[in-house]
Amino acid sequence: MIKVFKGFALAVSMLTTIPFFKVHDFYKGINGYAVMFYPLVGFLLGIFLLGIFLVLKTTLPIVHLSIIIFSLLVVLTGAIHLDGFSDTIDGLFVKREKSLEVMKDPNTGGMGMIFSVVFLLLKASSMVTLFSININFIYLLPTILMLSRFNAVVAIYFYPYISKNGIASLAKEELKFSHFFIACLYVCSIALVFKQLLLVVSSFIIIFLIGAFFMKRYHGFTGDIYGFGIEISELILLN
Repeated sequence: MIKVFKGFALAVSMLTTIPFFKVHDFYKGINGYAVMFYPLVGFLLGIFLLGIFLVLKTTLPIVHLSIIIFSLLVVLTGAIHLDGFSDTIDGLFVKREKSLEVMKDPNTGGMGMIFSVVFLLLKASSMVTLFSININFIYLLPTILMLSRFNAVVAIYFYPYISKNGIASLAKEELKFSHFFIACLYVCSIALVFKQLLLVVSSFIIIFLIGAFFMKRYHGFTGDIYGFGIEISELILLN
């Protein structure tokens, strides 16, 4: 039970900027549990943002409120996945042999910066458009944030990890079938309760296409590509 709790705390620590239950050491035996909780952390983030939206919807214009929700999402996640997105983009604009070296560079390249700005604009526009068309679409947000992080779980479990080291290597090493099965079980259960199984199918298609692309280019995934997958999944599911 202690490992389960520490795994959840580690998942919150890794995926958010929330200053509770911070875990900075990746103790052996808790990393698989942490990955198991990734989708739950996304779902809880979505529930929190949904609550903010419902409280403020009668006092603020829908466009302004949508931008606030988008900004809160960026702040609460610390843009950690966007960092992986920009590094992955940088790697796509160099020869395959140099890609991993470029992706490990702590400095963001020009293409990564440009694509990140464009990506944020598209994501903000998607939220504004979605909620402006029908305010009830806000209820999709918890499931979307859950499924985008579930795609990371799928990628970690099914696809090879090609970096020689890094935090993600511990996640890959310790993620067992039992962890993956539990994540599948609660993700599908939540989607069923909210009658959003179509989003689950769409999510699987997205990660399959992302996986096919990076298996062809790199024959596997890195931690940055996991972040890329989360961001791309969110953007597509929002549309």
